[in-house]
Amino acid sequence: MTSSSATLPLPSGARPSRLPDLVLLLITVVWGGTFLAVQTALQWAGPFGFVALRFGVAGALALLLSWRHLRGLTHAELRAGVLMGAVLCGSYGLQTMGLGLIASSKSAFLTALYVPLVPLIMLLLFRRPPPLAAWLGIAVAFGGLVLLSDPRGLEWSFGLGEALTLAGAAMIALEICLLGRYAGGCEPRRMAVVQLLTVALLATLLMLATGEAAPQPTPGLIGCVLGLGLATTLIQVAMNWAQQTVPATRATLIYAMEPVWGGLVGWLAGEPLTVPALCGAALIVASVLVAELGKGRQD
Repeated sequence: MTSSSATLPLPSGARPSRLPDLVLLLITVVWGGTFLAVQTALQWAGPFGFVALRFGVAGALALLLSWRHLRGLTHAELRAGVLMGAVLCGSYGLQTMGLGLIASSKSAFLTALYVPLVPLIMLLLFRRPPPLAAWLGIAVAFGGLVLLSDPRGLEWSFGLGEALTLAGAAMIALEICLLGRYAGGCEPRRMAVVQLLTVALLATLLMLATGEAAPQPTPGLIGCVLGLGLATTLIQVAMNWAQQTVPATRATLIYAMEPVWGGLVGWLAGEPLTVPALCGAALIVASVLVAELGKGRQD
């Protein structure tokens, strides 16, 4: 499926083996920095309404920036974009519904299961077993995420909220695997347009289906939506490009850095930083270094 027109040119002198990893790392920095903005925006909008606005703005921006390239949109890019957009919307929706039924700390703990699910999905669906270093890195990263979520004192019951959250974690893992599978045969900007608009459409339908109140058009919400919409556009295009060459399991380890940056932003905003959280952050950083041992091998 791969063709010479499917990838964006690398900057002159850039090292292809390093630049995509650095791009994904930068994405996690942006994700971590947007956490407070999302919390702020949810004062004026329900979760589905906010997702619809955020991804609608992102899709419109991507369309505006990429309209000259849309003439070359292929059936493969359209199918892949709709599929991954639906999976991405599903992960948001399932997590949101689960969060309404269980504590946020328990949601964070269960969501962390997406990390070990990625190599399992790659193995079961695509018959691509990760190298040993990737498995080790995944195990270390999962331990770090568990510490960051601080599961002490959690009620270990299992009900609808837990099931929805676990399904959301599986959706996150599936989206990463699908991106790793299809990104190499798609032009990143065109596929991003389809993905983002698909999420916006489905989130709108979910908002209407659940009877969620319409967002309040306050200046604060408009500012958050515009800023996060721009960030989402850049993030999705960058992910589509970087995962053309970065294996899904290594991408997962890099994505696991997101709560580290989120915790740092929270600490700067005055939230306490516990010893387990510091240990968890150290383990996540270590997992990326461990995975470097198998960098030369494919997923």
